[in-house]
Amino acid sequence: MAGIYIGSTAGYSGKNMVVMGLGLKLQKEGYNVGYMKPVGAMPITVGDRSGDEDARFVQDVLGLDDDPAAVTPVLVTQDFKIRAFGGHCEDLMTPIEENYKRLSQGRDAMLIAGSGSMYSGKYCGVDGVSVVKRLGAKAMVIDRFHKELNYDYLAVLREELGEAMIGAVLNDIPPTFMDEVQSMIKPFLERKGVKVLGVIPKDPLMGAIKVGDLAQRLGGKVISAASKAERVVENFLIGTMQVENFMTHFRKNKNSAIIVGGDRSDVQLVALEGDCPCLVLTGNLYPNDIILTRSEVLEIPIIMVREDTYTVAKRMETILSRHKLRDVIKIRQGAQLVSSSIDFEYLKQAAGL
Repeated sequence: MAGIYIGSTAGYSGKNMVVMGLGLKLQKEGYNVGYMKPVGAMPITVGDRSGDEDARFVQDVLGLDDDPAAVTPVLVTQDFKIRAFGGHCEDLMTPIEENYKRLSQGRDAMLIAGSGSMYSGKYCGVDGVSVVKRLGAKAMVIDRFHKELNYDYLAVLREELGEAMIGAVLNDIPPTFMDEVQSMIKPFLERKGVKVLGVIPKDPLMGAIKVGDLAQRLGGKVISAASKAERVVENFLIGTMQVENFMTHFRKNKNSAIIVGGDRSDVQLVALEGDCPCLVLTGNLYPNDIILTRSEVLEIPIIMVREDTYTVAKRMETILSRHKLRDVIKIRQGAQLVSSSIDFEYLKQAAGL
């Protein structure tokens, strides 16, 4: 049985996407795949059993029905943290190992999902590095591009894990950075002993969010064209500039929500007529009747929020970079990205499949 730990250099790096992509690919090839997420930070109750929300979702996608408490033996709650920081952290690795052995019975491969980064959980002895060593698993580490890549982190992990680290996946690479990754960073990492298993390009759909979900996350409300709250937002554009300058930027960002003050009816009208996915009006200011009417006629939702434009823009940036993979269309797209970007033959050989 091959055990593959999927970790990352930071949280929200695409672990679920890669786990589901790997699992679906291996299942399609006829392998009996098991799944475990040893440490979870999103407690959920399934019937009378406690588990992790992300783990439950991945199980559903992979068609698995193992006991949630066995899949995620360690649940990080506020009480758990208080006990751990107070020096009352019991042996957590033993139940992880016992459940891993139980879940792996009859499996060809076990996919073990990390939580946070490879060092998250160090305070209570359940960090990714420790889990990999204890379970005797192989590790693949995802590094998501966010302004830059964490190549130093990957090099240090290779030194610490040795042959147990079978490689890295570079995720969410924008087109403008792809040449540098392929010509400089990938060769550098491989000289350091870090096999680059795949380079996954940035895909706007993977960071997209529905208008209704966006309104909820922003703490706002949809005040117009609510029936079209299923429309998808891929990015955002701030409409604080003059109309002429705004139009230039708007033409290049067609699937962007427009964040604009509730009193800027000129920019609002241009955005509506240009078929933006939605308007986000800041300052808790209602638009005038003309804007509301055009919104309904053109079926473009308007979200109204209390905060100022700068605050909303910062929150939008965080939301779009950390939005969970939940929609069927995004799961399919993510699985396709993983399947087409990762060297599966090398991965299977290195993992012992």
